[in-house]
Amino acid sequence: MTTQPPAGAPSPAYAPAAASVPGKTLGIVALVLTFVVSSVLGLILGYVARSQSRAVGYDNVPAKIAIIAGWILTALGVLAAVLVIVFTVVAASQGAVSGS
Repeated sequence: MTTQPPAGAPSPAYAPAAASVPGKTLGIVALVLTFVVSSVLGLILGYVARSQSRAVGYDNVPAKIAIIAGWILTALGVLAAVLVIVFTVVAASQGAVSGS
């Protein structure tokens, strides 16, 4: 059975809800999008989340990780594209020389 406070007694105080940190949720979204959808999209959202968090003095770790991972994955994508182009040009030029 539950006991109720006597009549006239003040109701128990509840802890206030934790204050939401601007950019925290966006930082987590940026981190997920960096790996799942697009590194460039995660990179952009990471910068936006970090900017929102810096305005209130909060260090947004997920946004920071999204920015770092976004730059690394973007660089790897550019490197892969350059290698594919180089190998394609080399293969095409060897095919043209061999076929003559």
